[in-house]
Order: sequence, then structure tokens, then C-alpha cells
Amino acid sequence: MKDIVTDALMTKEDVTALILIAKKKQGLSWEGIAATIGMSPVFTHSACMGMNTFPMEKAEALVAALNLPAEAAEILADSPTKEWTQTVPTDPCIYRFYEIVGVYGPTLKALIHEKFGDGIMSAIDFDMSVERIENPKGDRVEVKMSGKYLQYNAW
Repeated sequence: MKDIVTDALMTKEDVTALILIAKKKQGLSWEGIAATIGMSPVFTHSACMGMNTFPMEKAEALVAALNLPAEAAEILADSPTKEWTQTVPTDPCIYRFYEIVGVYGPTLKALIHEKFGDGIMSAIDFDMSVERIENPKGDRVEVKMSGKYLQYNAW
């Protein structure tokens, strides 16, 4: 990747493209990349896609591991602008998560409020993992999410 030269400033989208190219060329997995830099695969992927910010030392470790241009570390450590370009996702896997929130979102909210009070689950102080669970009827996808509870302040 260091042979790529540009006179213009790189964007998060540019760095994401470089990461995906390097990942494919090197035959890496997200779990492998995450292990190399000492982070979770979920956060690593999200930050590589420009939706979260790497601490500088992790950005530098990623840049070194993937042999990216040095300036990519600064971009990976910049605060993201979290935008969705479409209202309803069309990718089937992503759409199912959208569907889950649409169908079960009010239920999750009601149960959180019953157990904790009026507040939200943080997506900032947040952990998530994805596991494959073997099952004779067909393997299952297990997604675990854990976010800090944040009480709404009355004013």
C-alpha cells in the first residue's frame, strides 16, 4: 500500500478502501486483524468502516499491520461522521437487523424501562460479539450486545 501516492488528502472512505484491499490481498480475517492490534473484531471492523474512532496507538498498529500509508493512522483516529446513505438497507443481512429493531425495538425499550427506568442503552460504552453456535437444525448466529444504562435527566 505504501506505493500508493496521492497529492490530495485522504478521506475515511479512502482509508476504508485501502484497508479492504490490504485485507483481501493478505488473506486476513477481521478476527485476525483485531487480534493483531488487540481490539475486538466488532469494534475493529466498525472503526475500519469509518463508523468509530481508533485510539492513535491502535490506528498506528493497524497501519503497520496492513502496510498502509502513515497518514491513514491520523484519519483512523479522527472522529467519524456517522451517516447512513439509505433509509431502509437493501443488503439482506443488514436489513434483518433493521427488521429486528422495527419488530422488537418497542419491546426492547419497554423491557429496558421496566428493569431500569426511563433511559437508554449506550452505544458508546458498548460491547458486542458475534458467535457461531452449532445446531443440528442449522447453525445459529448469536449476537450479544451490552451497553451501559444511561438514565434520562429530568430538568
